[in-house]
Amino acid sequence: MYEMKRMGRRAAGVVALGLAALPWAAQADWQLDPARSHVEATITEITSSGESVAHRHALKRMDGHIAEDGTLRLPVRLNQTDVLEQLGDLPPWMESLSDTELTTVVTQLDPSVLENLPVGESRTETLMLSVKDGDASQQEPLKVRFTRESEGEIRVRNAEAVALDGQVIMQNQTARTVLGLLGYQQIDDEVPVELDAVLVDR
Repeated sequence: MYEMKRMGRRAAGVVALGLAALPWAAQADWQLDPARSHVEATITEITSSGESVAHRHALKRMDGHIAEDGTLRLPVRLNQTDVLEQLGDLPPWMESLSDTELTTVVTQLDPSVLENLPVGESRTETLMLSVKDGDASQQEPLKVRFTRESEGEIRVRNAEAVALDGQVIMQNQTARTVLGLLGYQQIDDEVPVELDAVLVDR
């Protein structure tokens, strides 16, 4: 009987070691692919004559990785936007701002949501986005659809129409300055945004 118990314990130990060695047991390192991760926003300019003119802008090269605790931090820099392309030559003070962080978006996601998503399947989660602007922080919920396109790639899109508050944007001094340089003195209260990003396991 004692010998059987000892064999049972040994077998259990072997199984535990085997499970620990399996590839799927390891923690994946999910990161945004900057080449395929962007946000597009439609800003509607209200001209001095009261006319509404829509402009499409993009935030490109989104970069960030999901930490072991599920935290994802997305730094936003001016040189990630297409604004610089439209402005052309920048004033010296603005060139120094091009590579600095304008704001940081932080969210939390249970890593098991990604790990347990089968290839070809989708799952919708509501993420709480925390947008940090200096010492201030605003929180907004966002429904996101995760679609596993392969073992090592997950497509991320917003699951429903979402819009930023134009008044809040205009309260941000840097954003207001950039929009002013583009000639937008007043914008609509709603700024629709579309997220299209790819998480890769590296």
